[in-house]
Amino acid sequence: MRLTYMVNPFQSKTVLITGGTGSFGSDFARHLLAKTDLKKLIIFSRDELKQHHLAKELTDPRVRFFLGDIRDLARLQRAFQGVEIIVHAAALKQVPALEYNPTEAIKTNIIGTQNVIEAAIDQQVERVVFISTDKAVQPINLYGATKLCAEKLCLSANVYSPGRTYFSVVRYGNVIGSRGSIVEWLKQNNAAKVVSVTDPRMTRFWMPLKKSFELVEFAVGQMVGGEIFIPRIPSMKLTDLFTAMNPTAKQKVVGRRPGEKIHEVLLADHETPRAYALKGFFIVLPEIVPWATGDIYKKYRRAGKKLAPDFIFSSHTNDKWLSPEELSRAV
Repeated sequence: MRLTYMVNPFQSKTVLITGGTGSFGSDFARHLLAKTDLKKLIIFSRDELKQHHLAKELTDPRVRFFLGDIRDLARLQRAFQGVEIIVHAAALKQVPALEYNPTEAIKTNIIGTQNVIEAAIDQQVERVVFISTDKAVQPINLYGATKLCAEKLCLSANVYSPGRTYFSVVRYGNVIGSRGSIVEWLKQNNAAKVVSVTDPRMTRFWMPLKKSFELVEFAVGQMVGGEIFIPRIPSMKLTDLFTAMNPTAKQKVVGRRPGEKIHEVLLADHETPRAYALKGFFIVLPEIVPWATGDIYKKYRRAGKKLAPDFIFSSHTNDKWLSPEELSRAV
């Protein structure tokens, strides 16, 4: 049995993207404007310069720009009025910087997410999708820990507005070409004679921007609250990525940065008993569902396939690997 896909979950909807001038937010905004017939798109972010530049590009009359910080609950309350769908992408993300500035990560990634939840419930927003990361699974750095906390806050938020405001999580790995990524750096420095490799064993999940858009659209169209949506995406060794992007450069091993893992995990073994495999996705269901009666997740159980008890979706045991040719097409 297959899930019935909603063709256009954004049709005639008012949509708001937090972190709307970031890598994902700005590209997702372009995608929505080009591919959907939404009613209104609100770009919410704290960077006035990025908003200024993006406003010059996005001249579509459906677009609104709202300057504000997710740390400011009152500002979110104002911004969320009349909004039906929220894609919550705002976050501080640079792992080394957050190791040295931990309170800033907590204020934005945890308290800011709680503010988004409070304002969404108060303003009766229909659906909220939180953008998470593989670093939230078995975290060893502060960034991952804050995203894990934010995941749990979003999933438990379904308790406070059952049947009215739905909260779910989208969790994925590295996006090829996102701002600040190693792929972007290699493109900009493709003539470099030496590139720094932190650890030659290191592997990561990789996906093109388009795949992240598809995942968010799938989540918005399917969500009934409390799910974690995970894409089945390929892995690649960083040394192979460096070779594909700059085959003539010497790779110098410099050691791991603070808070870096050798491998990443998107689906952990403690989540496997609640997970189902669908075409292109995994769905993780919550352990307890105090916000609903009956089996609201029946469609996933019917359409999905249970995983082996010891299954872990890790970047180094993945059965799908990104080839240099596929990487080149995605860059």
